[in-house]
Amino acid sequence: MTGRPAPYSWARTPETQHNGPAIAAMFAGLTVTIVALVVPYLDRAGLVSHIRAGYPSYSAARIDTAADNYLIYLTIVGVLGVFCWLAAVWTVTAGMGWARWATAGIFAIATTVALTDLLIRDTSGDTGLPPLLGWIGLLPCLAGLVAAGLLLRRRHADPKDN
Repeated sequence: MTGRPAPYSWARTPETQHNGPAIAAMFAGLTVTIVALVVPYLDRAGLVSHIRAGYPSYSAARIDTAADNYLIYLTIVGVLGVFCWLAAVWTVTAGMGWARWATAGIFAIATTVALTDLLIRDTSGDTGLPPLLGWIGLLPCLAGLVAAGLLLRRRHADPKDN
């Protein structure tokens, strides 16, 4: 041991103390993202029912395939969300100067994807996802709004700070 601190740690540093509320919002977002990742699997029957209502002529096998495809898509989006939350926490905690703008950019992209998932209509004229899944997918964006807002507000409040 050289007595030097590790290059990265979760210890309270001046950077984590100033950004504590934003980091807390990020962990809340991570938690909600994990919940949003699990809910479609718990409510697969609701997803199947939604697809069946939009496409009554589809066979059971075709409906199951469509539901599986949605689950794959939502899993990919959820895993990317978890990765983005962890990366955002790491960059903010590590004090990287570009972390604030990267977090805001990720928020904008994630909100665009979530709104698309909530609002997009498929060929049946109904929304692609059941409304419950669409709204649950939008919930992590609220935490992202809080986190990005706190980080950007702090940046503007103290311009000498990275």
